[in-house]
Amino acid sequence: MALAAVPSDLAFLETVQKDLAVALGPSVVALAIAIGLTPVMIVLARRLGFMAHPRSARDIHTRAVPYGGGLVMYVAFAAAGLLFLPHELKFVGLIVLGGVAAVVFALDDRFNLPALPKLVVNVGLALAAVEVFGMHIDFLFLGVLRVHNLGLLILPVTVLWIVSMQNTVNLLDGVDGLAAGVVGIVALVLMIAAAGKLGVAGQRQVMILCGILAAVCAGFLVFNFHPARIFMGDSGSQFLGTTLALLSILGVAKVTVAAALLVPVLALAVPIADTAWAIVRRRRNGVSVAHADSKHVHHRLLNFGLTQPETCIVFYGATGILGSIGLAVYGHKRILAAAIVFMVVGISTLLGERLQLWDRRIPVPGGRILRLVLEGRTSRD
Repeated sequence: MALAAVPSDLAFLETVQKDLAVALGPSVVALAIAIGLTPVMIVLARRLGFMAHPRSARDIHTRAVPYGGGLVMYVAFAAAGLLFLPHELKFVGLIVLGGVAAVVFALDDRFNLPALPKLVVNVGLALAAVEVFGMHIDFLFLGVLRVHNLGLLILPVTVLWIVSMQNTVNLLDGVDGLAAGVVGIVALVLMIAAAGKLGVAGQRQVMILCGILAAVCAGFLVFNFHPARIFMGDSGSQFLGTTLALLSILGVAKVTVAAALLVPVLALAVPIADTAWAIVRRRRNGVSVAHADSKHVHHRLLNFGLTQPETCIVFYGATGILGSIGLAVYGHKRILAAAIVFMVVGISTLLGERLQLWDRRIPVPGGRILRLVLEGRTSRD
């Protein structure tokens, strides 16, 4: 029985490889545009004074860094999308809404807008997606939660999903290269989920857009990975969050399978949980949920002793692992399990090496014993 699964997995890989070739050309174009325009934006931002200056202890960077990465990512995404996709209402709407998010929140990067107007923009974009462009979640299959027809809940559930994704990616943007890398991985997961289902209406376009988004993130990472030469700002994180939310709605959320929204939810499980806990933490402390702090998971990993690149690698690995678990719902567990094992080993090796280099006591029960074990010692020094 176990051997019978191998041909199925190999056939799946062949199908995915064939289908993904459709997204190759658009992805290469998007990658080239992102890599070509980002240096131009760096120079332009410096001349215009569009800079991110360290403002408090919460800011990790210690020098002024140009803003504008979000605008570059949007231009690359929109150009490739409009060039290679049919100008259907939903796909044009996705590009339009992503552009509104990028431009409005570029103003926030420049003038630091209050929290309430930004929330209004988030909700407005979500409402426009549903009411103007017809993008909505009709059903929910999340584990034991199975609702075949949301009915009157379609609007609130879709708005909640889009606004949640916008703010999840926004809160994730706290370390050089983190948000772009995680979103790029999730886009790849959604692209693989769409592969093999090109017969379903709209899935070919969704797969191409996911490939374009992943390529845009990769191109931007060339300049955003630590030490970052440019930041995406709220413009970039809101564009990525809006686009990712809408792609998930048009993608796996529209395919009538048990996975539904489970794939993007699992792939983004760590930042989603971090966002939810941040809301609870801030309410318990009697402060606004919009109040920024330095207690997110990525901040704690930095305090633990990891560098910014190492923190990114941990998040990348976790996203890949959880995204693979989401894809495993599609029935291709054997090959995806191998990918999970590979990523777990990589993360474990990274953390093990970091613990061996860390000279301080680990501030958890049994932490010192754990460090000694990882260092291969049998007795205390």
